[in-house]
Amino acid sequence: MRVEIWSDVACPWCYIGKARFEQGLAEFAHKDEVEVVFRSFELDPNRPEGETTPVLGMLAKKYGMSEAQARQAEQRVADNAAAEGLGYRSEGRDSGNTFAIHRLLHFAQTQGRQNELVNLTFRANFAEERSVFDRARLLELAEEAGLDPAESRKVLEDPTAFADEVRADEREAAELGANGVPFFVLDRRYGVSGGQPAAVFKQALEEAWATRPQAPKLATVPGLPDPGQADEVCGPEGCAVPQR
Repeated sequence: MRVEIWSDVACPWCYIGKARFEQGLAEFAHKDEVEVVFRSFELDPNRPEGETTPVLGMLAKKYGMSEAQARQAEQRVADNAAAEGLGYRSEGRDSGNTFAIHRLLHFAQTQGRQNELVNLTFRANFAEERSVFDRARLLELAEEAGLDPAESRKVLEDPTAFADEVRADEREAAELGANGVPFFVLDRRYGVSGGQPAAVFKQALEEAWATRPQAPKLATVPGLPDPGQADEVCGPEGCAVPQR
């Protein structure tokens, strides 16, 4: 069974949701028969490449809140991340265009190292001091993930490299009705949206496995919210602020 995950490295709920999904997958009886593929979704595709801004200022402007309120919202996200054993710097991070990162992730997929690079870029963006939007740092992460440094540099220096693959993922997300991430598609039959608890992902995996073979259209897992209505997602208008 294949699970496709639409996400963006700039999305905190994608970072948290991946950890929760993996917890649910670990408890799934057929986990060794599940292939996980990451798909591209840009939260801010119109941001000029190379331009970065502090996250707190970006949140304050986007939500019309004070910087103090933005700091409190980030701390609540950090608390959710900590509950999953994840590092999260609630201050001092920056935000920027993620298109080059998505292109590099597609290259990593061709080399069988996509999951490794996804983990490293998430950690770099949310838990480390050095910015993932720094080209030199991104190349270091690619090498740490097991990618050839020279080939990774070629990908980043060629703006057309894997660009079509990124755009294809984004078109497909729109066709599937994904207007926020993370968005999980199980066997092209079930959709789960948001950073749901691990138990929800386990339930979804079990339901998708039990109802094989494929059905003709994407469905909602019985008892779960509609894929487009989940609370813990990030979309073009911003990321959900946790209330707990």
